[in-house]
Amino acid sequence: MSKINLTTVEFKGTKEQEKELRDKLALLKNTPGPLMPALQSAQDIYGYLPIEVQKIVAEELNYPLEEVFGVVTFYSQFTLNPKGKHNISICLGTACYVKGAGNLLERFEKELDIKAGGITPDGKFSIVATRCIGCCGLAPVLTVGEDVYGKLSPDDVPGILAKYVD
Repeated sequence: MSKINLTTVEFKGTKEQEKELRDKLALLKNTPGPLMPALQSAQDIYGYLPIEVQKIVAEELNYPLEEVFGVVTFYSQFTLNPKGKHNISICLGTACYVKGAGNLLERFEKELDIKAGGITPDGKFSIVATRCIGCCGLAPVLTVGEDVYGKLSPDDVPGILAKYVD
């Protein structure tokens, strides 16, 4: 059984976001199977699905919170954690893993002092471990936002991070 990594970052949703979500949920309330589209809309609005947002969805759609949480944690498209300004996705697919992606992940975790699934306290960086992203010839590969980096070693990590320090 995998462990669910919940963030310790304070939820900072706005009244505008909440109104947008409640308006969207009102439109979905009477449609068949509203939960998935509701959660997709909520994640589009907030960028992730913290418990505060899940409670709104459960309340507005009259679903048990446990069911909402179960759907959020079952589908990989949903995230419980916010993404940093610079989201680092490290491929742990077979080709990348064999070529040392696990060591890259460990180095990023050490340099940023967070674990995969986490976000730095300043919100600048987050790390996610992903499966194949289709760049096996560049293994090991990672992305920072839309930027792709390949054929890496742990020694490349500080230089990559330096490009994103504002």
